[in-house]
Amino acid sequence: MSMTSVPTKSKSKKIRASKKMSRMARREELQGYIFILPWIIGFIGLQAGPMLFSLYGSFTNYDVTSQMDFVGFQNYIKALTFDPLFWKSLYNTVFYVIFSVPLTTLGSMLIALLLNQNVRGMRIFRTVYYLPAVLTGVAVYLLWLQLLSPVGLINEMLSWLSIDGPAWMLDPNWTKPALILMSMWNVGGGMLLYLAALQGVPKSLYESAEIDGATAFRKFLHISFPMITPVIFFDLVTSLIGGFHVFQEAYVMTKDGGGGPLNSLMFYNLHMWNKAFEAFDMGYAMSMTWMIFLIIMGLTLINLKLAPKWVHYEGEDK
Repeated sequence: MSMTSVPTKSKSKKIRASKKMSRMARREELQGYIFILPWIIGFIGLQAGPMLFSLYGSFTNYDVTSQMDFVGFQNYIKALTFDPLFWKSLYNTVFYVIFSVPLTTLGSMLIALLLNQNVRGMRIFRTVYYLPAVLTGVAVYLLWLQLLSPVGLINEMLSWLSIDGPAWMLDPNWTKPALILMSMWNVGGGMLLYLAALQGVPKSLYESAEIDGATAFRKFLHISFPMITPVIFFDLVTSLIGGFHVFQEAYVMTKDGGGGPLNSLMFYNLHMWNKAFEAFDMGYAMSMTWMIFLIIMGLTLINLKLAPKWVHYEGEDK
């Protein structure tokens, strides 16, 4: 009897201990949910709720003042077949993204490489290059309107080289290049990311490459670039999303958000804004939001799918 009672007592102690641990785990889990409850309420009320409302609204005829009349896919069909500005605005946005994203990414990387040198007074140069990224908003766009004027500073500088500058914001052939040029103003933010990544590359790798006689270009190609590919990937994805959200520049720099000469600056978000808050065609505007959401989501998933082929993480087995 004594030999069988000992294991039974120890087993019962383990059961009581496991029950006590499970109660403690449940208590800690409950405390965790209590701490994140404000975020959950904010997410449901300010993000998930409005998203579900806009999804339903995209299938209705809604102008804010009347009830929502369910019309099925009529808004989507209207955008794809009956609204010429839909395709014009999408083309303008894609054109802007195709050129602005690679240029800003490349510009940020090149400036970071230049500022990664061990030169006296480099902190001052880093501060100067980063400062424009802090100055954003309407004031900057108004400044660029003056710079891009036919008699502005940019054309004045081109005249020093015996080049007749274009009309920029008045010429439909030059409006989008003008905004792409203006997008280079914010390369300081990306530069800071690349500079931090370059600072994290082990110096021993460069020293070993120098012993092997590697040139500066080969050191960048075989050491720097692979080590900073996670930052490049992050910058590309966020810049791509931000490029499709271009709105404020065109709204401020064209009269009353009119889209510029021949709608050359009628970007997707600007057209959606006009439909929502000028024409009060909210149902149609909501359908436009979900179409651009699907486009951005699709491109992001493609980037995620292609990332393992060129993005290298430290300690990753290949």
